[in-house]
Amino acid sequence: MLVLGPLAGVTAAYMNFSLGFFVGGQVLAGLLGSAVTAGYGRSGQHGANYIQTAAASVASMSGMAVLVQAMAWLGLPQPPAWQLVAYFACIGLFGVGVGMLYTPVLVDRLRLAYPSGLAVANILRALTDARLLRHSMTRLGGGAAAGLAVGLAASRFAWLGALEVSASTFGAGLIVGARIGIPAVVGGLIGWALQPSFVAIGWLQAGDPPRKIMFLLALGTIMGAAVVDLALVLRQALAAARAPAPAVQAPDWRRVDQRRLWAWVVAWGAATAATGHWLLQQPLPYLLVAIVLVFLFALVNGIAAGVSDSNPISSAFVVSVVVMAALGLAEPAVGLMAGAILLVSTSVACDMQQDRSTGWRLGTPRVLQFRYQVLGILVGAVLAVAFARLFMAAYPVLLQDQTLMRAGQQPPEWGSAMTYKFVGVLRSLTDDQPHQRRAIAIGIGIGFAIEVARKWLRSRSRYRQALATARGRRLDFVVDAVLLPSPYALSFGGFVNLPTALWLGGGGVVASLLQLRAPRRPDVPADMGGMSLLGGGLIAGDALAALGLGLAGLLATVF
Repeated sequence: MLVLGPLAGVTAAYMNFSLGFFVGGQVLAGLLGSAVTAGYGRSGQHGANYIQTAAASVASMSGMAVLVQAMAWLGLPQPPAWQLVAYFACIGLFGVGVGMLYTPVLVDRLRLAYPSGLAVANILRALTDARLLRHSMTRLGGGAAAGLAVGLAASRFAWLGALEVSASTFGAGLIVGARIGIPAVVGGLIGWALQPSFVAIGWLQAGDPPRKIMFLLALGTIMGAAVVDLALVLRQALAAARAPAPAVQAPDWRRVDQRRLWAWVVAWGAATAATGHWLLQQPLPYLLVAIVLVFLFALVNGIAAGVSDSNPISSAFVVSVVVMAALGLAEPAVGLMAGAILLVSTSVACDMQQDRSTGWRLGTPRVLQFRYQVLGILVGAVLAVAFARLFMAAYPVLLQDQTLMRAGQQPPEWGSAMTYKFVGVLRSLTDDQPHQRRAIAIGIGIGFAIEVARKWLRSRSRYRQALATARGRRLDFVVDAVLLPSPYALSFGGFVNLPTALWLGGGGVVASLLQLRAPRRPDVPADMGGMSLLGGGLIAGDALAALGLGLAGLLATVF
């Protein structure tokens, strides 16, 4: 927490200031943490998991330094550092609790992939078990070397940057496979094809990227599909309550006191509202709206991260501002502080769910893992403010509002895309844009319709019988990947530029093709196949490259 956390934290802060996104800290911290505990053998994997949980939480919070940069762009007076630290810490601790509330649904019941969580589990298992280490070293080590080389090369060669080459995205595609990767490409192609139509109806300006409106449709698509899945979960729970079956004791490592967890969520939700209102002088109603929206977006973003390894935290911020604008919000300062609740909470909650997916695969006690994450949040809240002040003092260009600059004036080495998005939507508060709300509503309808159709088709006995034949399985692949793709996977193409979706899809296709001929080893965990190891290695290598770039940026700042 005190060594690996700051290393991952400076990486996250540097990447957010320079690019506008950051590589999650789980894989990097898991790789380094397992090196610390390797001498303990198989039992050391739980210690390594605690280390990566704390360190990744520090990194997740440190990336929120861009909120301080957004204040500078908007010309807002910055509160004292201790007030910002207190506010960020309360939000983070609230987000931890909400993330734990959804763990039984997203991790235990739906068993989503969470590619980074799987990659960490594979790394911890491989580096603490000599038998698995011999099996996995070639693929895991080769993938890490390739990811490191590609990550460093992409920062050095402009043509690779133009292609948006991402070893971690390709690695995530190797983990999730073609049934997730191809729908992501389909979603990206839909946005690219509809761009002229969006311009024609005034939803986009000429030259705007499709994702400027597609991310709203994509968020709505996830919401619509989640309505169907949560309704089914609720129906099953009600049926079980009416006809209770013999209770099945959960393993000790999975047990969590739900009453204490709800008390934690309520207490830190109240603390968030109190610090925002009394310390930062923000209107209480909008803070409460933001707190309520966290319960929605922690689920929506958690599903997105579980399916595609993409956590659209900036989209949650933007949509929350759009919702509050519909309720009468007109002050950018209020929108920033209230939207920060969504940004920090969804980042932390999805980080929690990634960590729990690792713990689920290893059998790590959840209560202990929860405590380590809490410690990481407290350290990360301090570093978020410290890194913001450090970088902006060393690089005054970070204080300049790029939303007011022309194309030729933009600093190429400090893109700050996340801050750009925040400030852009906050400046639009004086100009209501109802088409944004319509896009969300249309997305909800699309996601709902697709998920209902998928559930109906799979409930047909003739369709299930056809799956027993080779022809039926091929038909099912076409339906699942192209004709009626999962709304959760389809939405990924709306959150990112088309090249990024293509890299994820390419990784998925490569993995599925190679797995057709790959022999299955009975002595290796089912989720520790060659493609997941290679994909985890690529993600780890890309994270190491980001660490190198972050440290280089910090050293350049100091010296």
